Amino acid sequence: MIQQFEFSLTSYSRGFHIITNEILTNIDELPEKGVLHLFIKHTSAGLTINENADPTVLTDFESSFNHIVKENESFYQHTFEGSDDMPAHIKSSLVGSSVTIPISNHQLNLGIWQGIYLCEFRNHGGNRKLVATIYS
Repeated sequence: MIQQFEFSLTSYSRGFHIITNEILTNIDELPEKGVLHLFIKHTSAGLTINENADPTVLTDFESSFNHIVKENESFYQHTFEGSDDMPAHIKSSLVGSSVTIPISNHQLNLGIWQGIYLCEFRNHGGNRKLVATIYS
C-alpha cells in the first residue's frame, strides 16, 4: 500500500531545524512496518538526519556550511535573487532533497539521538513544501 501527503512547513529562519514532530503531525498514523520517503520541493533548502539532542550541533552545522560555501564569491553568475541564493543552491545539492526512514511498530525507526532536519539555506526561505510517501 502507498500513501502520500503533501504539506507545507511553517517558515523557518536560516539554519538547521529539527522537524521530526512537525512531519509526524502532517501525516496519518504510520503503518506497523514500512518506509517513509520524505522529499522537499525546493532547490535552496534540504533534508538530512542527524543529532537531535544537543542544540549546538545545529549551530555548528550552520557555521560549517557557511565556511565551506561562502556568499558573495566573485565567480558566481546567478546573483539576481540575492547574495544567499547561489550558495543556498550549492548547499542544497550537498545535503540532498530527500531522506528515507524505516517504519517499525508504527514509529519512525530512527536512532535514539536522530532527528529529521530542515536545512534552510535562504535568509527568507518562506514556507517549504514537502511530500511524504509511505510504503507499507
